[in-house]
Order: sequence, then structure tokens, then C-alpha cells
Amino acid sequence: MLSFRASLAFVLSSAILVLPTFASSAHRNTTSGHVRSTHKSSKKSHRLHGQQAIDSTRVSEIQQALIREHYMSGEANGQWDSTTTAAMQKYQADQGWQTKLMPDSRALKKLGLGPDYSGAINAKDSSFTDPHTPGTVPPGQVAGFAAASGVSR
Repeated sequence: MLSFRASLAFVLSSAILVLPTFASSAHRNTTSGHVRSTHKSSKKSHRLHGQQAIDSTRVSEIQQALIREHYMSGEANGQWDSTTTAAMQKYQADQGWQTKLMPDSRALKKLGLGPDYSGAINAKDSSFTDPHTPGTVPPGQVAGFAAASGVSR
């Protein structure tokens, strides 16, 4: 019995000594001196994302809307200049919106320059035609639909 207890004590003490070794190889602390960096260092300049300039035709549309609303005077020239910037800032401030980003999407919508959904499939008076009635679909197309769906007629 003594040898069984001695063997058990030996196995348990060995396990206690060996387990920290396995644990430290599976998880490394950042203080171990071996820090891996996944970031590549590059000396390239910061890349700008998104739209950097407004197209001159869009600027003309914005200027015409600002002129119509009496925030600008004169003619639209298609240049996003200090006069246009000041007019847009004034318009946005009068609406209680931010004035730092130019132009604000709410301002464009209120000026009547928002997205055009007139050609959308669910728009009133859209230019899309009604779907074909079952009798007007070509028979070859109907057979192809039936074969693709696994439905037999």
C-alpha cells in the first residue's frame, strides 16, 4: 500500500510541476519580452477616403438652390468657393444643423437636391412596365422556370 501512495504522490507532484510549463507555452504574457506586432510600419502618407471634391455640375445645382432661397446672390459658377461655403453654412445654421461638414445631407434634401427616387420600382408614376401575365410569357421561358424550380406541369 505504501508503494501505491508513493506512486500516487509522485504522479501528482509531477503533474503539478509540469502543468505550468504547458500553460506558459500556450499563453504568453506581453511582459515575456517577445512581443509580436501585426502592424506593418509604412512611411506612406495617410490615405484619404470618401469624396474629396464636389462635381462642378452638382455645385451649380447647390448654388442655384441657395440663390433661390436667398442665401446667395448672383449667378451659379460651379466653383465651391468661399461664397458658396459661407452661404451653405448660413443655411445650415438657420436650420439648426451642423455647419462644419459641407454640405449636410438634410440641407441638400430641404433645398430639393436629395436623391431622385422617381425611377424606383415602387415610385408613383415609375417608368417600369407591369409584369407579364402568365399567358404572355413565352412557352420556352415557362418551361425553363418549371425545370429550374423542379415543378412539372
